[in-house]
Amino acid sequence: RYLTSLRTTTLVTEVKERVAKVVKDRIFSAAFHPCSSSLLLAAGDKGGRVGLWKLGGDWGDDGVLLFEPHTRPVCCMAFSPAHPTQLLSLSYDGSLRCMDVEKSVFDDVYNAQDALKTFDFMSHDSLTMVVGSLYGDVAIVDRRTPGNSHESLHSLDPKSLRCVSVHPLQRHYFAVAESRVVSIYDSRRLNKNKSQAVSQLHGHSLSISSAYFSPWTGNRVVTSCLDDNIRSEPKHSACICSSTFPCRQNMQTGRWLSKLSAVWDPKQEDCFVVGSMLKPRRVQVYHQSGKLQRSFMDTENLSTVLSVTAFHPTRNALLGGNASGRMHVFSD
Repeated sequence: RYLTSLRTTTLVTEVKERVAKVVKDRIFSAAFHPCSSSLLLAAGDKGGRVGLWKLGGDWGDDGVLLFEPHTRPVCCMAFSPAHPTQLLSLSYDGSLRCMDVEKSVFDDVYNAQDALKTFDFMSHDSLTMVVGSLYGDVAIVDRRTPGNSHESLHSLDPKSLRCVSVHPLQRHYFAVAESRVVSIYDSRRLNKNKSQAVSQLHGHSLSISSAYFSPWTGNRVVTSCLDDNIRSEPKHSACICSSTFPCRQNMQTGRWLSKLSAVWDPKQEDCFVVGSMLKPRRVQVYHQSGKLQRSFMDTENLSTVLSVTAFHPTRNALLGGNASGRMHVFSD
């Protein structure tokens, strides 16, 4: 298992070839391409730019290509699991777009009047998506339908929405980070106005920035909050109870850094990564119990907070992005 390999082997620390200026401004979102033969990363920044970085690649400047598909921060992005040549990016400008990585072409998927915040894939073919706005609305979008509108639009009870996460097995369920509570909704039971959650998670005292189902079973939800707690919560059918394994973490990034968010390792069920405000600068890997497993540091090249982090879906690698558009890669 990955965590075992981290404990028993020496991981190669980052070198200059594993650090690059990928976008021009603060990184809001980032993702690994699932290819295992090479490392290809994407990042979205405050100005609406999307950068692609291929380690050791001979394209662009230092293996970096830069595009401007949006006009406001790119706050969520992901490579399509079913169609890896497609990169989906979503922005505060109200647009969700799909990039054909091979052709370097962006197509409109969805346009909304409100600022969009987050999305996730609802179907195994990645063609049906749930898209959330900053103001508490979720749209069900089917990419097979002509045009760039939604199939349905639903107002959730709260008027703030920060993150959506679809259950990996029961894909009609999705979790939403709403202010101080995480709610789970059933897409089959949504109303046009004030849809009611089928389950809720309580326990945080301040604003929750993210909430994600565990990647294999969906039996846990990891949450990040400004109350300086990361919680790995057990999921129950009728309700979600406060976790007995909170992890204390300084989440006070201020206005100039992107918020820290704990994200699961898709290769296993019980491990997540998060950036850190500690010095020397680092990214940290935790077990779902809250026990710190590993800290990744590089005193020569890493001197800034890596607010945005993610694991590679198949390789032993993780990324971190900072407020100046620079990305760091740690791998074996």
